[in-house]
Amino acid sequence: MAITYQFNKTSLQSLEKDLKMRQRTLPTLQSKETALRLEVKKAKKELADLDEEVNRRIKDYDQMIALWGEFDTSLIHVDDVHMSIKKIAGVRVPVLDEVVYSTKEFSLFTSPKWFADGFEQLKAIADVGIRQEFVRRKVDLLEYARKKTTQKVNLFEKVQIPGYQDAIRKIKRFMEDEENLNKSSQKIVKSKKERVTVVPDETGKTLDGKGVDL
Repeated sequence: MAITYQFNKTSLQSLEKDLKMRQRTLPTLQSKETALRLEVKKAKKELADLDEEVNRRIKDYDQMIALWGEFDTSLIHVDDVHMSIKKIAGVRVPVLDEVVYSTKEFSLFTSPKWFADGFEQLKAIADVGIRQEFVRRKVDLLEYARKKTTQKVNLFEKVQIPGYQDAIRKIKRFMEDEENLNKSSQKIVKSKKERVTVVPDETGKTLDGKGVDL
C-alpha cells in the first residue's frame, strides 16, 4: 500500500496518528497469531487422532465383512446432527453436540445375536466420521484465520509501520529545511538592512554608508 502524503503539518499529524494506531494494534495481532498457531496445532492433532480411530474402526468392520452382509442397513438412519458454535481465539467454529439416530424394530429371535452389537458399532463409526468432518472444518477455519492474521502482522510490521516512519522523517526533514531556509533568508535581509546607513550629501541625495546613491 502506497502511503500518500503532503509536506505540511496537517499531513504530518495525520501520519503520526495512523502510525500510533498501528503500533498499538500490532502487539494484539501478534498475540492473536500466536494463539491461532497453538489452536491450529491442537486441532490438527485432534484430527490426526480421529483419522487413526476411523482407520481402526474400518479395519474392525472389514474383519466382520462376511457378517455385515447379513445386516439390514435400513434398520438404522442418521436423522439429525445437533451442533453449536464456539469461539476459539476469536474464530467461530462449529462444534458437534449430538448425532440423532432412528432405528427400526427387528426380531431378536429371527435375527443374528450380534445385530444388537452391530447397531452400536455402526453408531460408533458414524459418530467418529461425523466428528472427523467437524474437526476438519475447524482446522480449515483456524488455519485460514491464522494466515490472514499473519499477513496483517507482516503488513503492519514490515510494510506500513516502516513506511509511515519513513514518510514522517521525510516530512520533518523537509519542514526543518524549509524553516532553516526561512531563517537564513531573514538573516540575510536583516544583515542587508543593517549595512544600509542613510547619509544625505551636500546635493541632497541619499547615500548609503559606502557612498552609493540610493
